Amino acid sequence: MKARPEQDRSAPAQRPAPTFRLRTAALLAIGSGALFFLVSSGLSWLKTSDISSKPTREAELSFIGSQACSGCHQAETRLWQSSQHRHAMDHATDTSVRGDFNGATYDYAGTRSRFFRKDQKFLVETDGPDDKLATFEVKYTFGVDPLQQYLVEFPDGRIQALSIAWDTRPKDHGGQRWFHLYPDAAVTSNDPLHWTRLNQNWNFMCAECHSTDVHKNYDVAKDRFATSFSEISVGCEACHGAGSRHIAWANQKPGARGPDNGLLVRFDERSGITWPADAGTMAPKRSAPPATLRKEVETCGRCHARRGQLSEDWVPGRSLSETHRVSLLDRQRFHADGQMRDDEEAYNYASFKQSKMFAEGVTCSDCHDPHSAALKAPGDGVCAQCHAPAKYESTAHRQHANVSPPPGCASCHMPERRYMVVDRRHDHGFRIPRPDLSVQLGTPNACNDCHRDKPAAWAVQQIETWFGPERHGFQTYAGAFHAAWSDTADAQALLAAVVGSSGTPGIVRASALAELPAPDADLIRRALSDPDPLVRLGALDALEGIPPDQLWTLASPQLTDPVLGVRIRTAELLASVPPSRQPTADRSKFTQAAAEFVAAQKLNADRPDARTALGNFLARQASAAEAEAEYRAALRLDPSFSPATINLSDLYRQTGRDDDGERVLRAALSYSGQNASLHHALGLVLVREKRASEALDELRQAAELDPGQPRYAYVYAVGLNSSGRRDGALAVLRNSLQAHPNDRDTLSAALALSREKGDLASALGYAEQLSRLMPGNREIEDLVKQLKQ
Repeated sequence: MKARPEQDRSAPAQRPAPTFRLRTAALLAIGSGALFFLVSSGLSWLKTSDISSKPTREAELSFIGSQACSGCHQAETRLWQSSQHRHAMDHATDTSVRGDFNGATYDYAGTRSRFFRKDQKFLVETDGPDDKLATFEVKYTFGVDPLQQYLVEFPDGRIQALSIAWDTRPKDHGGQRWFHLYPDAAVTSNDPLHWTRLNQNWNFMCAECHSTDVHKNYDVAKDRFATSFSEISVGCEACHGAGSRHIAWANQKPGARGPDNGLLVRFDERSGITWPADAGTMAPKRSAPPATLRKEVETCGRCHARRGQLSEDWVPGRSLSETHRVSLLDRQRFHADGQMRDDEEAYNYASFKQSKMFAEGVTCSDCHDPHSAALKAPGDGVCAQCHAPAKYESTAHRQHANVSPPPGCASCHMPERRYMVVDRRHDHGFRIPRPDLSVQLGTPNACNDCHRDKPAAWAVQQIETWFGPERHGFQTYAGAFHAAWSDTADAQALLAAVVGSSGTPGIVRASALAELPAPDADLIRRALSDPDPLVRLGALDALEGIPPDQLWTLASPQLTDPVLGVRIRTAELLASVPPSRQPTADRSKFTQAAAEFVAAQKLNADRPDARTALGNFLARQASAAEAEAEYRAALRLDPSFSPATINLSDLYRQTGRDDDGERVLRAALSYSGQNASLHHALGLVLVREKRASEALDELRQAAELDPGQPRYAYVYAVGLNSSGRRDGALAVLRNSLQAHPNDRDTLSAALALSREKGDLASALGYAEQLSRLMPGNREIEDLVKQLKQ
C-alpha cells in the first residue's frame, strides 16, 4: 500500500464493523421474456468526487492526525487510546498481535494451517488461491475484541483478511483459541468467501471504516491497488473530518480567533437538552424536539450501517445518503418486524432508526461515550439516566421477582445475537417483546431467548397474564412486511398504510415503498417530496419496472435532488428512457446525473457488482457493445458472478446470439454448478434453441436447487406441460404451492392444468385462493361461480 505525501500513511483499513460475510445480492426479474438481473444497491454504488461540486473550504482541508489533537484534547485522547476504534487496525507487532503464533495449528476443510514467527515476522502457512499450502506474512491486525483477524498483503496491492481468527475472550469464556468464521461450511479456494477471494478483500470490504481518510486508488488498467490512509486506525478525523482548519484556528492568539473554529461539524445536538419525567406517567420527554437531520447518527452510521459507498467525499454530520446507499429492510437481512437476522450482520444503524428512542430524539452519545465508545453508566444505569428506576425496576414492570439477578433492561428490550461466531451484539431497536408476533409471523422474541424450552404460545400467555390482552409498541409494521413477503392479498393496502403513517420511522416507510406490489402514483409523488432522503430513495425503488412514459413524469424531478444518492438512483432508473422521449429541458439534468452514476460505479471498478450495474445502465441506454464490455470485465474479476453472466446472456439473446449466451452460462456453471439462477437461465436459452430435453433438465435443476424461488418451479412446470407431461407439471406446481401458497403464477398454472385434466375440485380450490388474493377481479369471480355449478 502506498502512502500519500505529507503524512505517515504506512498501511491500509475497513468499511463496516469487522465482517467478511457479505454475499452479493441480486434481484431476479423476468419481463417481456427477458431474464435480467439488477444488482442490489447494497454494494454497487460508488464515487463522484470529480463531478459533484465541493465547497472551497472543504477542498482546502487536509488531515493532520490524532497526535495533533492530543495536546489540547487530552481527556478525550486518553479515552480514545483504550477504545476499539483506536485498535480497529494496526501494524502486526509484539504489542498488537493477540493470537498464538508459536507454532499453533488449526484444521479446517482438509487443511492444517500453522501460525508461527520467523525473522521478527508473523507468518501463517495455509491454503492459498490455488488451494496449495503456502506461507504468508501477516502485515496487519484487524480488530481487537472479542476477536482479532489478520491481514495479508499481496504484490498487486490487494490486502486480504484471513478467515481463521483469534478469539480474544478469556479462556474461561471460551476464548484464547483459533477458530474459523465459517465453521459450518467448507470454504475452499474456489468459494467466493475464501480468504484470498473478492469477498474477503480489505481494500473494498473493510478499509473505509477501520482507518482514517482512506482512498482506495484502484487502477483499472493494471488491476492493482495503491490504497492509502492518513491514519492506520479510526482516529479523531474519522468522525470529525479533516482538522487542518481547526488546528490553524487553535494556533491563533485567543483574541484573534473568530467564531468559526474550523470544524466541519459541531456535534451539539445534546447541548442544553434535558429529559424530564412526565408527572403522571413518569415517562421521559426531550426538552426540545430533535432536528430532522441527526448529525451524530448519520456520522456513526457511516460505519455502523450496512451500506455501499457512492463517493469518497464524505463529510461528517451530513446525511449518509450523500455518499452512501443505505440498505433498506428486506427479507434477506431482517425479520418482518425489523429485527436483524442472526446470519446477516445488518449493523445497528437500521435497528436504531426504527426505534422509539431515535424518534424521540435520543442520539448515540446519550448512551455511549463518543471517545471510548463505552456505555456512560454500568448495567441499567445508562437507561436510568432518563427512565425512572422506581417505575422500571419494579416487579410490576419486570415480572421476574424470583429470578436472581433479575433480567436487566437490555435482556428484554435489546436482545443479543451472535455474529462472526463469537461477537455478541445487542439489537438497537429497543422493542417491547412480542411473542404473539412469533406465533403469527415466526419472528424471534426476547422471552424465548431465555425460555428456550418453552413455545412462543407459552410466552404469549405469560405476557397476557401480566399486562392484559392488548399489545402495544412503537414498531407496528410486521404484518405489512410479512404480507408483502408472503404475497397476500392485503399486502398493497398494509404497505400503503405504513408509507402514509407520519409517525412511522423513515427507514421503514422507505422499505415499505420498495416492497409495494403496485406503485400508487399519488403515494409515490408524496414520498418523493419527503424530507428524508431514504424515503425518496424507497419511492424510486418502487418505480423499478414501470413503463418509461410514466417513469419520466414521476422520477425526473429528482435528477436535481440535493442528495447525491437520490440523483444517482434517479439516473439509473431513467436510463431506459430514450433521449428522443426526454423533454429537451431535462436532458442536461439527466446527463449530469448519469455522469454521477457512472462515476459512482467506477469508484468500485474492482467489484463485479459495480461493473454489472454499469453494464445494466449501458444496456438500458441501448449501448450494447459497451454493456458487453462491462459484463465481461465483471466476469474477469469473478468468473462465477451470476448476475453478470445472466445479463450478458440476455444481452446476447436480444442481439440474436443465443449460442454465445449458452457458452457464457456453461462457463459460469463450471465454477458454480449449484447456482440455481444459472441453470434456470441456461434452460431458457435451450428452450429458445428448441432443445427441449436439455432445457427441461436445466429447469429441473434450478427448481430443485432453489425451492425458495417459486418462479423456477413455475417455469419448469410450464416446460413439462409443453412436452406433454401434464401430471408431472401438476406435481411440481402442487409441491411449490406448499411453500408458496400465494404465488399467483403458480396458482394460475395449477388452475388451468387441473381444469384441463377434469379435476374440477382442485381447480375450484385454486380459483378460490386466487379470488382471495385478487378481490374484485371479475374474471376470477366468474370462474369460481362456473366451477361451483
